[in-house]
Amino acid sequence: MNINEMLAKEFGLRQEQIDNTVALLDEDKTIPFIARYRKEVTGSLDDQTLRQIADRLTYLRNLEKRKEEIINSITEQGKMTDEIMEAISKATVLVEVEDIYRPFKPKRKTRASVAREKGLEPLAQIILEQKDDIAPFEAASQFVSEEKGVASIEDALQGAEDIIAEDISDNAELRKYIRTLFGQVGRVVSKAADDSAETVYENYYVFSEPVSKIAGHRILAIDRGEKEDALKVSVEVNEGAGERACISRYVKNGSAYTGFMISACEDSYKRLIYPSIEREVRSDLSEKAQEGAIKVFKENLRQLLMQPPVKGMTTLGLDPGYTHGCKLAVVDDTGKVLDTGIVYINSKNQTADAKRKLIQMIRRNRVNAVAIGNGTASRESEALVAEIVREIPEKVSYIVVSEAGASVYSASKLAAEEFPDYDVSLRSAVSIARRLQDPLAELVKIDPKAIGVGQYQHDMPPKRLEEALSGVVEDCVNSVGVDLNTASHSLLSYIAGINATVAKNIVAYREENGAFTDRKQLLKVNKLGAKAFEQCAGFLRVREGKNPLDNTAVHPESYNAAKALLEKCGYEPRDIGSLSELSERADKLGVKALAEELGVGVPTLRDIISELMKPGRDPRDELPPPLMRSGEVMELKDLQEGMELMGTVRNVIDFGAFVDIGVHEDGLVHISQLADRFVKHPLDVVKVGDIVKVRVLSVDVKKKRISLTMKGVRQ
Repeated sequence: MNINEMLAKEFGLRQEQIDNTVALLDEDKTIPFIARYRKEVTGSLDDQTLRQIADRLTYLRNLEKRKEEIINSITEQGKMTDEIMEAISKATVLVEVEDIYRPFKPKRKTRASVAREKGLEPLAQIILEQKDDIAPFEAASQFVSEEKGVASIEDALQGAEDIIAEDISDNAELRKYIRTLFGQVGRVVSKAADDSAETVYENYYVFSEPVSKIAGHRILAIDRGEKEDALKVSVEVNEGAGERACISRYVKNGSAYTGFMISACEDSYKRLIYPSIEREVRSDLSEKAQEGAIKVFKENLRQLLMQPPVKGMTTLGLDPGYTHGCKLAVVDDTGKVLDTGIVYINSKNQTADAKRKLIQMIRRNRVNAVAIGNGTASRESEALVAEIVREIPEKVSYIVVSEAGASVYSASKLAAEEFPDYDVSLRSAVSIARRLQDPLAELVKIDPKAIGVGQYQHDMPPKRLEEALSGVVEDCVNSVGVDLNTASHSLLSYIAGINATVAKNIVAYREENGAFTDRKQLLKVNKLGAKAFEQCAGFLRVREGKNPLDNTAVHPESYNAAKALLEKCGYEPRDIGSLSELSERADKLGVKALAEELGVGVPTLRDIISELMKPGRDPRDELPPPLMRSGEVMELKDLQEGMELMGTVRNVIDFGAFVDIGVHEDGLVHISQLADRFVKHPLDVVKVGDIVKVRVLSVDVKKKRISLTMKGVRQ
């Protein structure tokens, strides 16, 4: 099979695009580098499409490798035929290849293999042929042998049936048919392992849904319920359908052997085919559900990481708590810690003292914003901050931020290296403040699984989930770019071409030699060679360096083209950043002709023009800012049906979206309530970080559940 041709067909792309993309991947070029700096050869494919191509390429190459292994195995057994070779060549999925290999695959000890050892294969062949030349019992009597362990005619016939049953189960076409049958008319059925037990899986105690229609999140819930011994799960088809499929292919009516063949078919289906196909179908459903959940997780993570930073604000991070108090940390607009402290809010006197200390800290450090973690004591902390904000003349706003993962970070080796003199809770306060200022820079320090924007993330295959989420973080970091002189080694490690070791070496070089003044200095960093430089240079910014191009996303390989462009349009390098007419002048000269003259492609030229006009542009700045609060604090009991509120989307899952409306319990907008039209998936309507207007449908104070709608609500 020609893998590149298959990819071009599957993705609907020109063959040249696929061939060039595969060549770049084989040269170990990173996805961000290919997406940003090789647009001419890929036809401007984006990072997400490139990752899909890379994943599919890996699958198809593994499939090809497995085909070769199977062909070699069958050939070595001396059983290869033109028909088998053609079938293997035409197979496009792994399960088809394994079905073809099944009869030739070395098997562990089975009932059929034992029967074969007893010499019963010729008897099985006689029964399988269903000719009435010789009566069944007479045929079987010839194989009775105490020496071979066949004690009676019944033993001989049973052994022959076992061989036939296994041969039937190894029929690739039959298995394909039954697998299709399961997909078309099969139902996923779940029952309670214990009817009297109260569990979170009660919705699945009596549950049945078609295999073809069941939603991924239900599969994941059922899988978890089964794993926790709360549910018993099966895949069922119409009674007798599987057996009939076997019988119709193998039984010749009217023969003396019909009864034996029907018995062998029924045994084959019930004992061998059904359990195997059921496992395959369930595995396939689980795999698809996991991929769907990972896709949602990726999109949520992408949106969370790309939330706009709150720039130019000195921020007070507040990590709420009762027994151990509320930990405080003030960071300046660059993230540097200015002040720390602790206040207690367990009594009226303590709260009054906490209020006084907070006001002093706000004034002493000229705090502009307060970021409050949403954990224990968050309600009381927000009430206190809201009271302060209303009373003091200084203009201060606050926001409750998700502290998911803050405790994971604060207890990590990385946090200990960054803040060796602070205890764990103070590190959390710093993290809470910084994740408001620059979500991307702070959240890259935390395992994506701990950030809390997925569904069933702990049930996902760890390696696959890590690969997928790391790819998202890498794409986000590179699309924004990082300051070479201020970025942490955590942030640097996600830059294309830079691993954790090189990232630490960059920081060490910076600390030893002072700030970088030129991108070329990267080549002096230990273990950062020309290959890594090519990959990473364009994503690293040197602000106020020797060369103004170093503060843009223009790659060093295009510096000559950029300088020539400036000259052609009547500018000099020092004009970078104030080139409002550059695009217009380039258009007058003719972009296509200009690109040819400068020796670059049109997409690269347009990127250069964009960067020269807005050096160091942050794509996150184009998004709406986070919803800061300065008014009254609401509680769950304050909510009333019909009330309309503004909120922030915190998480999107298959069946809806959770929205923070400022009452510390996120409300659910079910998929059916997201819009006045039909919604295929919530991500088609909302994304993490979106500011939306919602209306309260119902409130269950006891269960702390809020039902919201966006239907009929003007956004």
